[in-house]
Amino acid sequence: MASPNKDTEYLDQLRDYYAENRRIPSFRRIATLLGFASKAASSKLLERLATAGYVERTSDDDAWIPTERFFERPLAASFVRAGGPDMVEAMESDPFLVDRYLVRQPSRTVMVPVKGDSMSEAGIHEGDMVVVERRRAAHKGDFVIAIVDNEFTLKELGMERGKFVLIPHNPAYPVIRPKGELEIFGVVTGLVRRYA
Repeated sequence: MASPNKDTEYLDQLRDYYAENRRIPSFRRIATLLGFASKAASSKLLERLATAGYVERTSDDDAWIPTERFFERPLAASFVRAGGPDMVEAMESDPFLVDRYLVRQPSRTVMVPVKGDSMSEAGIHEGDMVVVERRRAAHKGDFVIAIVDNEFTLKELGMERGKFVLIPHNPAYPVIRPKGELEIFGVVTGLVRRYA
């Protein structure tokens, strides 16, 4: 029978399985993955995780699915310095949900992959994913996805002689001065970068 004090370890293994397979495994598969003697132990584990708020049954009671809490990650209580080294302190953690941190309005938010290097000096590189809140209004200084000549571009919104312009953050690219009205697709509110 599964021991409740190992549920955090079991939850982490289920999270790894979900990341690879995009589903909660069957009772039989859970028993194999976690070394349980029976499917009943798997069922009891999922019931405990449901009580803790990590999983729930689908509305038709057909399967187990993850809740928002399933995707929480630990947030260290201490900062790490990007300058000189500092004294090490205990790094206890609180729960952290990436989506909750980056997304203000889920219904208006889209993730957009970046291609090109025109924003490299602003720290936005090819392969990054920008978090974009779709809206037509933006302010000078915002990083925006704009539509220019029926093409999308990511630039800083600037102002010249009372007109909006699009400013790259790489000297190899010119400032874009739209001839007609500038159309804003959305404003960048965050960035995700994955390292190899």
